[in-house]
Amino acid sequence: MEDFVQVLQTVLGRPVRDRTGLSEPFDISLKFALDDLTVGLPRFGPAGPATADPNGPPSIPTAIQEQLGLKLESTKGPVEVMVIDHIEKPSAN
Repeated sequence: MEDFVQVLQTVLGRPVRDRTGLSEPFDISLKFALDDLTVGLPRFGPAGPATADPNGPPSIPTAIQEQLGLKLESTKGPVEVMVIDHIEKPSAN
C-alpha cells in the first residue's frame, strides 16, 4: 500500500495517508477517468469532468472504491512543509 499511496499522491497532487493497516504486496489494476482530480498525470487530449461520458471510466475516488474496495476520504490534518523566509546570494571568497 505504501507504493500505491505514493502514486496516488503524485496523481492527485495532494498528500495521501494510508490508514488501511495493510502491509503485504498487492497487484493493483485501476481504470479511471482523467479529470480535474488527476492533476499529476499528463494530458494527451481534452480532459473534462468524469460525468461527461456516462459510459466512460469513473473518477479516481469512485474507481478506487468500486474496483479496490477502498475509500478516499478528504480530511484536514498536520502536513510537513518547508518555509523559506529569507535568501541571499553567497558572498565571493
